[in-house]
Amino acid sequence: MNLKKLNIEDLKASSDPSLFPFKTTEDYIFDNEPPHQERGVNAIEFGLNIKAEGYNIFVCGSNGTGRNTQVKKAVYEIASREKTPGDWLYVYNFAQEDEPLAITLPAGMGKTFKKDIEEMISELKIEIPKSFESEDYEKRKHVLIKEYKQKRENVLDEIEKKAFEEGFVLKQSATGVILVPRVNTKPMEPSEYEKLPDNEKEKIERKKSELHILIEQVLTEVRVMEKDVKKNIKELEKEVTLFAVRHIIDDLRAKYKEYEDIIQHLNRVQKNIISNLDSFKEEEEMPAQNFLGVKNITKENVFKRYEINLLVDNSEIKGAPIVIEPNPTYYNLLGRIEYVAQFGSMTTDFSMISAGDLHKANGGYLILQAMDLATTFMSWDALKKVIKNHQIKMEDINEQFRIISTTSLKPQPIPSDIKIVMIGPPWLYEMLYRYDEDFRKMFKIKADFSREMDKDSEKIKKYISFIKARCEEEQLRHFDRNAVAKIVEYGSRLVEDKNKLSAHFVAIADIARESNFWAGKDNAKYVHDKHVEKAIQEKIYRSNLIEEKISELINNNVLMIDVAGEKIGQINGLAVYEIGGYSFGKPSRITVSTYIGKSGVIDIERQVNMGGNIHSKGVMILSGYFGQKFAQEQPLNFTANICFEQSYDGIEGDSASSTEAYCLLSSLSGVPLKQYIAVTGSMNQHGEIQPVGGINQKIEGFYHVCKIKGLTNEQGVLIPQANVQHLMLKDEVIKAVQEGKFHIWAVSSLDEGIEILTGKTAGEKTSDGKYPKDTINFIVNEKLKDFAKKSAHPPKTKKPKQIETINSLKNTP
Repeated sequence: MNLKKLNIEDLKASSDPSLFPFKTTEDYIFDNEPPHQERGVNAIEFGLNIKAEGYNIFVCGSNGTGRNTQVKKAVYEIASREKTPGDWLYVYNFAQEDEPLAITLPAGMGKTFKKDIEEMISELKIEIPKSFESEDYEKRKHVLIKEYKQKRENVLDEIEKKAFEEGFVLKQSATGVILVPRVNTKPMEPSEYEKLPDNEKEKIERKKSELHILIEQVLTEVRVMEKDVKKNIKELEKEVTLFAVRHIIDDLRAKYKEYEDIIQHLNRVQKNIISNLDSFKEEEEMPAQNFLGVKNITKENVFKRYEINLLVDNSEIKGAPIVIEPNPTYYNLLGRIEYVAQFGSMTTDFSMISAGDLHKANGGYLILQAMDLATTFMSWDALKKVIKNHQIKMEDINEQFRIISTTSLKPQPIPSDIKIVMIGPPWLYEMLYRYDEDFRKMFKIKADFSREMDKDSEKIKKYISFIKARCEEEQLRHFDRNAVAKIVEYGSRLVEDKNKLSAHFVAIADIARESNFWAGKDNAKYVHDKHVEKAIQEKIYRSNLIEEKISELINNNVLMIDVAGEKIGQINGLAVYEIGGYSFGKPSRITVSTYIGKSGVIDIERQVNMGGNIHSKGVMILSGYFGQKFAQEQPLNFTANICFEQSYDGIEGDSASSTEAYCLLSSLSGVPLKQYIAVTGSMNQHGEIQPVGGINQKIEGFYHVCKIKGLTNEQGVLIPQANVQHLMLKDEVIKAVQEGKFHIWAVSSLDEGIEILTGKTAGEKTSDGKYPKDTINFIVNEKLKDFAKKSAHPPKTKKPKQIETINSLKNTP
């Protein structure tokens, strides 16, 4: 049995400080590259370099494993070598004002073009009004008007002369020209007209009708003349305006001649200016006044349509743009169209379009947190549409929910070329991959980050560099080599593996900060190993209230746990509890009662719906093991009730299946089990012991119970042999083992374990297929044979004497 005891070297992988080539991290040659995992980093680099469609990246892993750091490092490195994409701007659409047009220019030219347009508008505000005040314009306009008036007067004089010759006088009225009969040179009074003979009146009316036709023809001619002069004046104004505007816009055309979209826009601007001359000729409007807090529209709005909305300005960016969005709402991703209140209604225009992250990252990289994206309304669907359609289409999300539709802007979509990097937990990746058909087409690269990494010299160097980086960046005290060794050991403890280190760098950084705090309390210049130990102990103390309360209940025998003596059908199993990120081990009493029956192994926890599926599976495996081992020649005619005593919560996991098997063997054989040895380990149907999780917490949990109840130098824990590599026990437990106060055994089969727990040989079948006498397996087999025999031939029950007398009386004639 002693051969199965573990040595001190088996209980922990200690780091030898003397192997570190420095006294403190202050002396260590600084390597600023963070610890990384080759698998995840290689996947990220591959995804960033391949430019094919759909090769966006989903980075999987737990928080604190360096995902964000590695993504940023890789993205910044590759982006710095790439070409800076162009600027994007929106301009007024003169053909359809609610559909602004998008134009792109090389990086930095957007800002220049915007400034040029602003200068153009400033010049237009001066030059256009000034052109209408010029002497040449006034002279030419005066000539046109004078010619028109002269022609008009000549025509009207002729008609007036004609009317006079026919005996009429022309008079102007509100309704037009009136013909009034005359007497000599004076208009005839109505009373005089009434005195005229009827034939004379008819003659006058006939002439009046003829003159009216002539007058109408003359007035039509005058209106044509007026229309012509207005047209000529308009042409003159266009000519004057074009002269004032052309040289300003021609300079811009020459400057941006390589950009067809800009040339077309400038042409449209020039055409619109010429077409809207009245807007520039109006007298200065009244000062803007407020009505109900809303400003009146002023003449300035005339020039607003010629302005530029510089949506994306890449003038200050070196390489490809990188956008990291911590809050990926719909509007943060796709941009928004803003509104202002105007006379009781909401108005907008192309200048109120704001860029989103997708616009800013266009031609570069967008880094998002997958959980934030998935839980934000409409964001995931919006992102998929951008990836699928290769364009960024800005829409007002509220339009989908309005009862009454309203007019809004529909900006021209912008072509997109963005590499998306999402960072999230593995379960979210699996859910999206399984249930969203588009996801697997759009995110073809999966970069996995593990919570652990191999413990080799290179990784230890990265750990040291990481600790020094924290000291340098956060002004912490430097660590001596002993303190560094403790942190390396802590890294192995976190992943419960001697040959691994934790990749949960947040936890490592936290311990470094807390160790620095306790070193400060000691006024120490450097952080020593005792400060790291203090930080770990204090971290536990802040979280272990429940553990201490349970220990108190055990110490007071409220929770009944025996750590001395031997008992039949009773054993201490070990379980792990996790509360708020803190896990600890606790022993649980497991009992088994057996008797003749045909129900087999009954899992009481399962019967009352307190046992999980995995635990029930472990019990069924246990049944399979007993059937395979003891039911080859006779049926198993027994019932066994397995119970976790004083358990009031659910039971899950199969780590107690071997413990239950030992207890069942004890109950059937009548051989007591040592109560001072606690057991953990799962088993298979062949009786092989399999590794379990939380092995360090389980051992330490039972040690703690033994300590408060009193160490007897016999107590210990039975663990699976496969778990030896996971041992990273506390120094206190190791010291107790070294002093012989506590023991740890490792076994690989049930037979090995039952020998330690009972002190009797398990027994293997001999060549005749039988177990040696007085072995555990022999005793159990004999008991099961006896159960089978009694089940097949149950003893007859003798009738009570009173009943026999009654029956005899019934049979008497």
